[in-house]
This record gives sequence, C-alpha cells and structure tokens, in this order.
Amino acid sequence: MNAPEMSNKIIVIDDHPLFRKGVAQLVAMDEQLVFAGEAARGEDAVELAKQTDADLVLLDLHMKGMSGIETLRALRAAGIDARIVMLTVSDNPDDVMAGIRAGADGYLLKDMEPEDLLAAIRDALFGRMAIDASVARQLARSVRDKAAAADRSVKLLTPREQAILPHVASGLSNKLIGRELGITEGTVKVHIKSLLRKLNFRSRVELAVWAVERQRDKGLAVVGPDQARR
Repeated sequence: MNAPEMSNKIIVIDDHPLFRKGVAQLVAMDEQLVFAGEAARGEDAVELAKQTDADLVLLDLHMKGMSGIETLRALRAAGIDARIVMLTVSDNPDDVMAGIRAGADGYLLKDMEPEDLLAAIRDALFGRMAIDASVARQLARSVRDKAAAADRSVKLLTPREQAILPHVASGLSNKLIGRELGITEGTVKVHIKSLLRKLNFRSRVELAVWAVERQRDKGLAVVGPDQARR
C-alpha cells in the first residue's frame, strides 16, 4: 500500500487520557503517520483541528460536557474538512446511526486489535471508509427498510450517477472518485447530493452500504465498507 498523497496529521478527541496516550503510541509505530494533537473536551475540538490542520479526527462518542455527536456537528459547521471517524465503545444501533447521520466518515470500536485500528486509520487517510464489520452489519439492517424504494428510484439516476455508485460502495472519497472518472471533486459532490436526494438516504455511509448490498444481490464483486475491517 502506498503512502497517502495527502498529509497525514491525526488528532484525538477523547476524555480518557490513557486512551489518548495509547492512540498516540500506536500512531507513532507508523512513520507515515503524524500524531498532531489531542483534546479531552469536545469544546476544544474545532480550535485544535484548525490549529493542527488535521487530516483525520478520531472522536469519542460519550464524553463529559459536549458529546461526540455535538462535537461532530460543530466540526462540520465550522467547515472542518478533515475525515472524522467515531472511535467509541458503543455499538448501540442508535449511537451508530446518530454518528453516521451527523456526518461521520467512519465508525470504529475501541475493542479493535491495535493492528486493525492502525490499518483502519490508514484507510481513512486514503479516503476509504473505516467501518467496523459489526457496525456495517447494523447499517445494512437499518437500510433494508429503505432498500425497495431506493431500488425503484434507480431508474431516476443519470448515467453519471449510476457510474458513481460502485465507487461510493467501495468507500472512496469524492477526490478519489473524481480521479477515477475524470471529473472534478466538486462535480462528484453535486452528484452525491443528488444520489442521496433521489434514493432518500440521509448519509453517504447509508448510501454506500445500500450500494454494496445491491451489488451483492446482483452477484457482482465489490469491496465495500463491511469488508474493510474484519
């Protein structure tokens, strides 16, 4: 696997100091990654992300004071374009969906093996989806109720939108999709918004999980978010 073309500065927002130290030590094991900072409170997340120009934010869900979801929304509202991955002990379906729908780019569990977490961090920096396998299965179940309506709506998609779907299923970022299709990142962003609206999904990750399930139903090979971390 080649190093990311983007920079690779990582920050951690978590109210447990020992966990923050553990992540810092883990990141230090990979010479291509940089541990750029840490914060114990969600209230400090936006300023830290701006000061460090972070590329990846690892964010706890349940923190004292400002929650992980509130912090995530604040980061997005402030225009922070770093990848944001929830890193938490909770696999509660309500927590998972709240994180995804608030704009998280991934959802990982703290009981992962260290080498798996490090691999997931690298995936996130590459613009790929970082989703724990058990969480991906939960997401798959949550989108099934919408699947029939989405399947019926596929006929409303433009050829370009249909071409983008497999890349979304593979968890690629807008930048990487644009590179694959020879279009700009901004154009991909417009198409993604259109896909979400036409297929009635509230988040990109839900769309990706549905696209993976749809390709499996059609017997097509796909590397989707639930295959990223096993």
